[in-house]
Order: sequence, then structure tokens, then C-alpha cells
Amino acid sequence: MSERKTGDSRPQEETVAVHRADSWTEAVVIRGLLESAGIDSPSLTHTDPYPFSNPPAHFPGAEILVRESQVEEARQIIADYLASIENAPPEDEEAAEETGKE
Repeated sequence: MSERKTGDSRPQEETVAVHRADSWTEAVVIRGLLESAGIDSPSLTHTDPYPFSNPPAHFPGAEILVRESQVEEARQIIADYLASIENAPPEDEEAAEETGKE
């Protein structure tokens, strides 16, 4: 594992891009999921979504970064999240089920 030294002589772990979010919402949700699981997702790119209070009109995408030691766990959390949204019923069907209409 490669490490960098910080000014206070403690090693700082390298970060690895584990996902590229195509939307501001996706980036915020994934970073929130990672952080709630105790995985630090530092903002080291100019495309980091957190500085924005509202999504920009032409969002360029954002790399989701995690510490090298947390890559596998982060990738599993992201894979589970992406699978859950792929398998979710479309919003129209979900709304119809809630009201009992089809």
C-alpha cells in the first residue's frame, strides 16, 4: 500500500476513485451512503458535488473517492445501491400500488 507523508509526519493513505457519478443527486446519495457506513469520502476533485447547494445546470460528473483500505467495502455498498435502483419499480407503478390503482 502506498502512503504519502503529511506535514505532521503521519502517513496519509492514498485515495482511489471507486465510482463516477453522472448526476449531482447520485454523487450526493452515494457519498452519504459511504459516510453513513463509516467510509470517508474525501473531496479531492474539482467536480466534487458538495460545494454546491443546488446542482449546476451542466453537471460534469464527479468521482467518488475513498481511502485505499476501504475500496472493497465502498465498491460493495455502491454495487448494492445501484442494483437496488435498477430493480426498483418505475415511479408510476409504485404510485399506482400505493393508491391501489393500476
